[in-house]
Amino acid sequence: MPSQTEAAAKSADVPLVERDFIRIDLHDYEIRKEEIIATLKEAATTHGFFYVTNHGIDVETIRAMFKTSGEFFVLDDDVKRKYALDVSRNAGWEKLGQVRPSTGVADLKESMQVGFHNIDDIWPDADMPGFRDRCQSFMHQCNDVSLKLLECLAIGLGFEADFFTSKHQIEKTDNLNTLRLLHYHDVTGQSFPPEYWRAGAHTDFDTLTLLFQRPGENGLEVCPGRTSSTLFGHGDQWSAVVPKEDDIVCNVGDMLMRWSDDRLKSNFHRVRAPKVGEYQGPRYSMAYFNQSNKSSIIQGKDVYTEAITAGEFLRQAMERNYKALQALKAKQQQEQQPVVKATA
Repeated sequence: MPSQTEAAAKSADVPLVERDFIRIDLHDYEIRKEEIIATLKEAATTHGFFYVTNHGIDVETIRAMFKTSGEFFVLDDDVKRKYALDVSRNAGWEKLGQVRPSTGVADLKESMQVGFHNIDDIWPDADMPGFRDRCQSFMHQCNDVSLKLLECLAIGLGFEADFFTSKHQIEKTDNLNTLRLLHYHDVTGQSFPPEYWRAGAHTDFDTLTLLFQRPGENGLEVCPGRTSSTLFGHGDQWSAVVPKEDDIVCNVGDMLMRWSDDRLKSNFHRVRAPKVGEYQGPRYSMAYFNQSNKSSIIQGKDVYTEAITAGEFLRQAMERNYKALQALKAKQQQEQQPVVKATA
């Protein structure tokens, strides 16, 4: 049976399958809520990825936030290093540091992650005035969209309307929602081995992710087929995700998959490293991760009936990730050992 790394490498040249990802139109939200709930439930139970339109975040606001992101990443690494990632708070700057069990090598990117609370020393306003205000304003707008989607998903699953929104309150200090700004480096003229990706295949540990990307900077691919929130396995047919400029790409996360007893799908996705002849310039994206408040209980109705806090859920997810990565490293080291032949 091939390792995850081998599977990732082999899948690099497998032709993509075209899929029509469902579009969730939020206009006239209160009037059309039942229609939105039905469409959203269909999208979340099939592909687990969908586009959100008429969401209320102006395209100029999105462009301005991308401008802010670009201004941060152009700073010297020595400056950005002052705001280095603090894993315990899940905030800060990271470069070529994220290694996925699906590849065993670092993603070809850098990122800056921020939250609503307890990160005063990580905001880079001393070197980039206004960064915090711009980020938090954008995060509040992302949260407004998220609350509508979470309400619809709760009703669609048979919960009370506030079942999810009450567990994702940004006013509480144990809120874990984060905004991650991402910069995939310019690789013009470069070729990479097949196991290298801008972002290796992974699922999101959160409840629901909102993703923004710029026109022409594609590469995001999705692989529907995951059957359990606790397993790494996935299907083998990947599809490109190509949103319009003012679309938000949304996907179900592992927390929501567990809450739904695996009815809603948190599927694997990746960002492909472009080949020579394709656009190989920089790629920027922004992800808003909705994560349940740390003290909230995640519990399904039928399958995952054991009560677990969101904090413990994340700890277990990271532990599974770590163990899978360690197993991969051990296998790689074993394969690199020279074969000693016995002599007569």
